[in-house]
Amino acid sequence: MGRARLAQGALATIVLGVPAVGVLVTGGGVAMAAPLTTSQQAAVTLNQELASYAKTLEGIPYVYGGTTRAGFDCSGLTQYVYRHYGKIIPRTAEAQFTHFRRITKSLARPGDLVFFHVTSYPSSYVYHVGVYEGGSYMVAASSGAGKVKWESFTWAGNTVTFGTITH
Repeated sequence: MGRARLAQGALATIVLGVPAVGVLVTGGGVAMAAPLTTSQQAAVTLNQELASYAKTLEGIPYVYGGTTRAGFDCSGLTQYVYRHYGKIIPRTAEAQFTHFRRITKSLARPGDLVFFHVTSYPSSYVYHVGVYEGGSYMVAASSGAGKVKWESFTWAGNTVTFGTITH
């Protein structure tokens, strides 16, 4: 697991160093790179900062109801990360889910949120949340792990959705 994490970190460093571009399809079906607008670039940068900051909180203990570096629960962590960048979001996982705009995994960027539902129905109750880190990974405060941890969310199968307030 350590090597995979290092490889992912190295890849993220490389990706962060590449200028962001969008894809523009012309009438002839040829795809050409188009620069992102200023607001799109700002969203990319904010998302990168959110994802990176969440990783700095790894190892902090899990505390039910926790909202500070003394200890976090899942939604306390996500609220803390977003507040660090001036984004005020609701306190609970369910309230965060309703506050965020739902997006597909293919549109999710590191720094968006991953929501865990009680069933595969996307409008079912949300009981857990984490900061999306790309691929199948997130940073979350987990009672099972007893701490804030970078981890895979593949265990949840088709009960996860993604949300954003930045793009």
